[in-house]
Amino acid sequence: MATASVAMNAATEILMPGSEGEAIAAFGDGADVVVVGGGTIVVPEMTYRRLRPTRALMLGRAGLEGISRDGSRTTIGATTPVQALTELAAPLGPCASNIADLEIRAQATVGGNICAGAGNEAPRGDLQGAFLALGATVRSAGGGDVAEEALEEFLPKRRERLMLDVSFDEPSAGAFAALDRPHTHDYTALAVSGVRAADGTIRLAATGAGGWGTRLPSAEAAASDPEAAGQAALADVTPHDDAIASAWYRTKVLPVLVRRVLTELKESA
Repeated sequence: MATASVAMNAATEILMPGSEGEAIAAFGDGADVVVVGGGTIVVPEMTYRRLRPTRALMLGRAGLEGISRDGSRTTIGATTPVQALTELAAPLGPCASNIADLEIRAQATVGGNICAGAGNEAPRGDLQGAFLALGATVRSAGGGDVAEEALEEFLPKRRERLMLDVSFDEPSAGAFAALDRPHTHDYTALAVSGVRAADGTIRLAATGAGGWGTRLPSAEAAASDPEAAGQAALADVTPHDDAIASAWYRTKVLPVLVRRVLTELKESA
């Protein structure tokens, strides 16, 4: 495993693992280490000294990239570029296509997007909603322990674990709807993802409606009535103000997006 110093902060040690095992060992318990996938979020933070870790773990050579399938199960490595997801079925493909622009998607990674911390001026972690709707599980490491758990359980501790990959079973149908306005400058102010599983179960999730991606269980329970489900979704979120949209506006738009997703799922039956 290679190490080096970085000019932006002479106190930062750069770790470049050459395998998954080396990455797990270098991450250790995650204390005072920042994980760098594509670098679209953390590198600017380090450049402007808002983030000053003593160690930076660069995952570009760790062998964590790629999309594989085993029957109906799909596994996506943490360092897979977001752009590689754009041709996948809804909700994941359309969600990935809606993130920033081609240049950013080609560099940003799936793991970086899922593990993104809350943005001060705009939402982050767009893929969280799509993967939550898919019922995805995350394989991660911390303190030498490797575990797989539901994304819902991983997200609250995503800054404390090293994400290795994410997996999900292919749904019968998927849908995605987002609030897009020119003034948002390629940030997604609010989005809803939905899937219909093989057994007919409906799963819904939103991004831009809270600190991170949020399941919408109240809306799921009313999924047979899109109008009622849209209103019920408001009980599952805590909208907020930021530079992109107000909490009030998000409250007005969320029911509309839920209705769109449920209508699309119904039409695909």
